[in-house]
Amino acid sequence: MNPVFFLLVDDLEENLLSLEALLRREDLVLLKAQSGDEALELLLRHDVALALIDVQMPGLNGFELAELMRGRERTRRIPIIFVTAGTADNQRRFRGYEAGAVDFIQKPIESDILRSKADVFFELYRQRQQIAAQRDELAAQAEALRQADRRKDEFLATLAHELRNPLAPLRYGLDVLRKDPDGHRVASIRATMDRQLAHLVRLIDDLLDVSRVSQGKITLRKERLQAADVVRAAVEASQPVIDAARHSLKIDLSAAPVWLDGDITRLSQVVGNLLNNAAKYTPDGGGIWLSVHAEGNAAVVEVSDNGIGIPLEMQARVFQLFTQVDKHLERAQGGLGIGLALVKQLVTLHGGTIKVESAGSGKGSAFTVRLPLAAPPQQTTVPMESPAEKVQPRSLKVLVVEDNLDVAEAMGWVLEKLRHDFRLVHEGRQALATARDYRPDVIILDIGLPGMDGYAVCRAFREDELFKNIPIIAQSGWGQNHDKMLASEAGFNHHLTKPITRKELERVLVSVTQHELEDVEHS
Repeated sequence: MNPVFFLLVDDLEENLLSLEALLRREDLVLLKAQSGDEALELLLRHDVALALIDVQMPGLNGFELAELMRGRERTRRIPIIFVTAGTADNQRRFRGYEAGAVDFIQKPIESDILRSKADVFFELYRQRQQIAAQRDELAAQAEALRQADRRKDEFLATLAHELRNPLAPLRYGLDVLRKDPDGHRVASIRATMDRQLAHLVRLIDDLLDVSRVSQGKITLRKERLQAADVVRAAVEASQPVIDAARHSLKIDLSAAPVWLDGDITRLSQVVGNLLNNAAKYTPDGGGIWLSVHAEGNAAVVEVSDNGIGIPLEMQARVFQLFTQVDKHLERAQGGLGIGLALVKQLVTLHGGTIKVESAGSGKGSAFTVRLPLAAPPQQTTVPMESPAEKVQPRSLKVLVVEDNLDVAEAMGWVLEKLRHDFRLVHEGRQALATARDYRPDVIILDIGLPGMDGYAVCRAFREDELFKNIPIIAQSGWGQNHDKMLASEAGFNHHLTKPITRKELERVLVSVTQHELEDVEHS
């Protein structure tokens, strides 16, 4: 906190030194003036908590100085104590109070009285400082809340806009397929719907990932890997977006392998988000460049483009959550403003840094990621898998427990395509009875069932001797690590987060067949 200032005014130097010796304390600055004019100069430069003014002075006397102080807005509220060696008659006191005094002290000064009164004004000023600081802090918090509320409104409007974009072609595609299910454009319509659905899932995943990272709920699954593998995975995911805008993508990989210790899924997400960002903010037919090389102890990944660029005033804020270069409605592909914030968080989790460079609007941009370089792994010989060892999936009997009729029916379509037999149940208690009659090989069980939820149903299956070892797969809209842990504790073997792709479902069902073969080998 700033120091407190007292003003001491007396034409005699020895009186000023005496006052200074009596009042000296920590956090108190004593300003000394030997005339009224000198005092007024000090008052222009400092905020004063108390003025101790001698009445009898040549030139401006104490009363006249006080009257001048009362006439100025800056000094009119400063408490004044007059110090006088003269007779303190009523008329003299009245003039002093009329000039703005709060008290009189008679010379010779009693030190205890002076200190006691000075301490009161010191503490009063300290309290005013604290109140002012609290007022400023509350004002800053109120402004921050207003800004947060404004950003929330902008984000919700942006979110609605971004969700409607992929939903529109899904809606149009369904309408066309309903009227003309065998038309010549069916393949094209399905490809568009699949692409837009993937975009919708990616939006939701990015939102969840930002929340998880912010709360420290993301655990990296680090392994020794090559940067080239990260690039391949990222390009594969981003290629549809790049191709749709007719961009050219040039990749420059170091001839020597660049090794990292990282989570390949998250690092691919970093590079993929940078590629998607370049594709969005580059006019159709533009150029995107991706390079990877080692530099000292760092692996350097750079994604650059010849797009719309980033204004200088925005470059310091581009990694903040919900920040966008353009007004969102001016760019249909603007996004939610979370991609770069997520990129920075994931890079930081890997012990790396990211920076952006742009010469300004219309001059493209370049994002440079630096990650700690890892040593090459020791070479190991991996035995080749013989064709006989490959799992040959068999037709399974699958019990699907899902209260949403559309989701259950869609799951049935996929199982049918995978050549599995299935039965649909929409209520937890009914699932137990149906399972005893149907005797499934595997159960796909929704968590959010009405009445008896999926956790309770799973525990009930585990308590039944018939089903204590049956593979049970959780499917849920909740996909954080905590949710997966709860599913495991309830007895689930696998946890799949909606929407579940055909590949994910097929992989898990194949693993069921794999475990059956292993059980046979060990029996």
